[in-house]
Amino acid sequence: MFTFTPLQGAQSESSASQSLLELDGGVKVLIDVGWDETFDVAKLKELEKQVPTLSFILLTHATIAHLGAYAHCCKHFSQFTRIPVYATLPVISLGRTLVQDLYTSTPLASTVIPPSALSEASYSYSQSVSANHDPNILLQPPTLEEIASYFTNIHPLKYSQPHQPIPSPNSAPLNGLTVTAYNAGHTLGGTIWHIQHGLESVVYAVDWNQARENVLAGAAWLGGAGAGGAEVIEQLRKPTALICSSRGGERLALPGGRAKRDELLLDMIKSATSKGGTVLIPTDSSARVLELAYLLEHAWRRETSDDDDSPLRTSKLYLASKNIGATMRYTRSMLEWMDDAIIREFEANSGGQKNQGESNQQQGAGPFDFKHLRLLERRGQIDRVLNETDSLGRSVGKVILASDTSLEWGFSKDVLRKIADDSRNLVILTERLAPPHDAAKPGLARTLWSWWEERKNGITLESSKSGENLEQVNTGGRTVELTEVKRSPLAGNDLNVYQHWLANQRQLQTTQSGGATSLESSADVVDDASSDSSSDSEDSDTEQQGKALNISATMGQANRKKIGLSDEDLGINILLRRKGVYDFDVRGKKGREKMFPVAIRRKRTDEFGDLIRPEDFLRAEERDEVDGQALQQQANKYDTKDTLGKKRKWDDVTAPKEGRLLNGANKRQQIGGGQRESPDLADMPPGVEDDASDEEPDEEITSPSRVVFSTETLSINVRLAFVDFAGLHDKRSLQMLIPLIQPRKLILVSGMKEETLLLANDCRKLLAALIGADDTAIDVYTPENGTAVDASVDTNAWAVKLTDALVKQLKWQNVKGLSIATVTARLEVTHHDSPDVKAEGSNKKQKLLKGEAEETPTREAIDAAQEEVPTLDVLPSNMVSATRSVAQPLQVGDLRLADLRKIMQASGHTAEFRGEGTLLIDGSVIVRKSGTGRIEVESIGLATGLMQQGGTFYAVKNKIYEGLAVVK
Repeated sequence: MFTFTPLQGAQSESSASQSLLELDGGVKVLIDVGWDETFDVAKLKELEKQVPTLSFILLTHATIAHLGAYAHCCKHFSQFTRIPVYATLPVISLGRTLVQDLYTSTPLASTVIPPSALSEASYSYSQSVSANHDPNILLQPPTLEEIASYFTNIHPLKYSQPHQPIPSPNSAPLNGLTVTAYNAGHTLGGTIWHIQHGLESVVYAVDWNQARENVLAGAAWLGGAGAGGAEVIEQLRKPTALICSSRGGERLALPGGRAKRDELLLDMIKSATSKGGTVLIPTDSSARVLELAYLLEHAWRRETSDDDDSPLRTSKLYLASKNIGATMRYTRSMLEWMDDAIIREFEANSGGQKNQGESNQQQGAGPFDFKHLRLLERRGQIDRVLNETDSLGRSVGKVILASDTSLEWGFSKDVLRKIADDSRNLVILTERLAPPHDAAKPGLARTLWSWWEERKNGITLESSKSGENLEQVNTGGRTVELTEVKRSPLAGNDLNVYQHWLANQRQLQTTQSGGATSLESSADVVDDASSDSSSDSEDSDTEQQGKALNISATMGQANRKKIGLSDEDLGINILLRRKGVYDFDVRGKKGREKMFPVAIRRKRTDEFGDLIRPEDFLRAEERDEVDGQALQQQANKYDTKDTLGKKRKWDDVTAPKEGRLLNGANKRQQIGGGQRESPDLADMPPGVEDDASDEEPDEEITSPSRVVFSTETLSINVRLAFVDFAGLHDKRSLQMLIPLIQPRKLILVSGMKEETLLLANDCRKLLAALIGADDTAIDVYTPENGTAVDASVDTNAWAVKLTDALVKQLKWQNVKGLSIATVTARLEVTHHDSPDVKAEGSNKKQKLLKGEAEETPTREAIDAAQEEVPTLDVLPSNMVSATRSVAQPLQVGDLRLADLRKIMQASGHTAEFRGEGTLLIDGSVIVRKSGTGRIEVESIGLATGLMQQGGTFYAVKNKIYEGLAVVK
């Protein structure tokens, strides 16, 4: 059984992605915990209902659309952190910096508490609503340390590495379920998931890109970069169900491919910067920004060294995001996840630096060691950059890559506000967006995209050096309404309402889980805020009542004494929670109420023992990024100049010794090995670096707070342009690959309604033509959000009975934990009376003894009472010789080259990988594995005895056969 339910992103303009897969035996797999720029907590309600029954979670991309709600769920959903999560290492690392950037950039990420929950918890809330006052109280956001711990708990996986996940404590047994990650392109570490469970083979491929890019390799459908195959790899071919995204299903690729796309972007930039204008390119802060940053950095290197007339020589290049320094540090350590060209570039530069000597080592030009790109992490730096002029007071051309794509919460919104009044400036959109779904409050990026599609105020055509026309749309002073979001501390009646709600939530979660929850961590914060605000209204009875209720709930959490609950609510837990209670009546009780309550804390282990926490073994430079900002740039919190007389947290110990970091690790320079650190915050040009007097460092607001909205009208005169840098599949890729994959059932999600339905019709025709069937015979599903689809595979399986004589002749072979044997036998059908017939006969005897009349059974009843049991028996002697000539030997199993390498090395041979999918043994024997799983063994044929029975060639073939089951 296989049931698929899209929770978000199906036939919707929202980019968020959430999918629920339910397999046979009650196994539930959640793929992606996405969100969108609205940060609406109501979109997570369906996910919250599924949390208690989830088995494990898979993450595909390090974008807001795929993991934006992960930290929110860990913080506010009970038992969510107990569910195992799996992703690739780049998704974990870049997802951490992305979510930290999100929570430090906008208060809306904390989400507003729904009014219905507040009205149920506090009567005073209904009074405030009647007075036309909506408090917009925010949930307590996760701290940066909590976000780091959430992502640390994710299990990292490598590409093409089959893994049997660990189920959650409340999950059904997985029964040998295996997940495998394959490269999806689009983002660094992006994943196509293959799930194998019994007879079900499910491929989950959302937001993939088959084309190679500057940084990222193409998707692994045809074997990855450089494979050059025309056949889909065996592991992803002919799945029982393919779940594919339909976004971009009607998009046609730009003629000329990647080179034409890059050239068009550079021509747009040169056109604006030659006039002294500023170019704004909104992008995300962790995934697609790597492609743009690499392209522009290398374009600046090339243009400034070769072309004296290039406008890029006098232009500046910037990258603005609150946590971009950490993102780039992680990126430099993950070059092996990128395209082969990046690896070759890094190796070439490293070798060149070694040959040039120590004097030129500081001129290293690695793929992400930026020479021209400057990193900005503060608004004060952005203001200085935008106000920068040359020696004559003229505006300098600037190119700013800024977060985020939606223009709602990142630095891109601030930059647009500053440059909106100058028609020389240019905004380049890099992704296609859905039209505004809410006419009353359309998003800023969606509004600009609608202007681009309308082209109402005319188009400006400029010619590039290559003769191509650059299409740019004039905005003509059209106005938009900007919404500014700020956080404000709670006070007065709003604080009272929040205390009532928090106390109610603690009691509910305590009753459900019987233990502490994430709300407990903010208990002291609420009490401190209450004590601070009590000086203003000490005599307020309602506030004192709210305090008492909050303190009661807090004591129930901290001391595990359920003071706020009645004896009926506690149930059998009263034996542990109440003093002086030693008896409990279990008569008529069910389930947990009949057994003495014992809390068993499970220790997380795997097959090798205790789980290793990677954060305990970080180097000093890796610990340098503890809370999303460099520790060297933080103010010393142990400075007692401004802390005398103030509260100190429990973890604030005495000041550390000089020369050591706050975590006790020795400081070490990050520059080493011939690579220079990028000129980010610590190496800005004069007049750009941030001044402490301009803006204070961002501080985490831990006290209860509310969100305050303010609006302003902005007149926009900038020009608009579009260059597709989304890095997604197009119509041609979908129509080419889906027939090659040959799925039995196809499910289309993650796209708008029109493009999803059009792609479904095209896929039906393509798959029907492939097998020569009618369009209606092809199963293509287009479910909506919340609609379950039964995509189970139709299999023909029978249970047979083996005779004892046949069982004695079987020769079992073990292949990866499975016992395999070949059977050549004769199939017979025997009839046995079912137990119902025997029972019916005994009942008839009893009726006859009682003198009752006997009823004659019908023919249909007799046939229904008999079971047909197929039986396999040994072949007669006259048929053995005939079947022996027909049967052919067959190798069963899958041998990985990495396992063969270890086996050969253990046997005393030398084995090393040479190129992709090639293993060289003893310098004379080559073993290759094709995309279809075929193993090829070649030898150079030296006349030194290697081809003899005891040579390397036969040794390799013997080890290969030992890893496979040879059946005849």
